[in-house]
Amino acid sequence: MRKIGIHTEFIRLDALLKLAGVTPTGGEAKLLIQEGGVSVNGEPCLMRGKKLIPGDRVEAEGEVLLVAAEEQPPVFRVRLKRKS
Repeated sequence: MRKIGIHTEFIRLDALLKLAGVTPTGGEAKLLIQEGGVSVNGEPCLMRGKKLIPGDRVEAEGEVLLVAAEEQPPVFRVRLKRKS
């Protein structure tokens, strides 16, 4: 099982497959999903736009992926002063 960290509330199924390297392109991810080659939490899934949240488990191409929340790195803001 491989953990795939996300910094957002959810990730779409096709995007997860591409991010994890299961498929090299979004088009190939779409085909894999439409052909029934993917299951989410043990159930076959044909919806490429399925929203996955941390804790969801995806199986595809012999790989098991676990969606995990990753802490977002801190954002620093810089205030620039204009020269008069």
